[in-house]
Amino acid sequence: MSQEREQEFRPVNQVLGSQPSLGPIPADQILPWTVIALASYFIINGIFGGIFQEEFQKWLWTVLITGWGIGTWWILTGGRSWSFLSKFVGVPAWTRGFARYQSLLEVNHEAKNRKTKRRHRRK
Repeated sequence: MSQEREQEFRPVNQVLGSQPSLGPIPADQILPWTVIALASYFIINGIFGGIFQEEFQKWLWTVLITGWGIGTWWILTGGRSWSFLSKFVGVPAWTRGFARYQSLLEVNHEAKNRKTKRRHRRK
């Protein structure tokens, strides 16, 4: 009986279906986090660099803004990134209709044609 049970179950690779990661960091988050870190560095050291008197203050604010940006990005896209990011994909709106012809040279072209047609019919 134990041999039958062993034949029923197959060994499965535990890595199948899991998300690739670099330690605790998910692989799909590495590029956005790098962009967020570089952007916060250039904003603090480049644009607002003259405000801070000490180098420690620059790095403190850089780390704080980087942490805030990474945390926000991870909350919005972590786990199921498609659920938030797919909202920004433009979906075509297909409609069926016909546009009415409007002359650019003569605005009342259609009304003018109707008046001439009615005159001919009444005679």
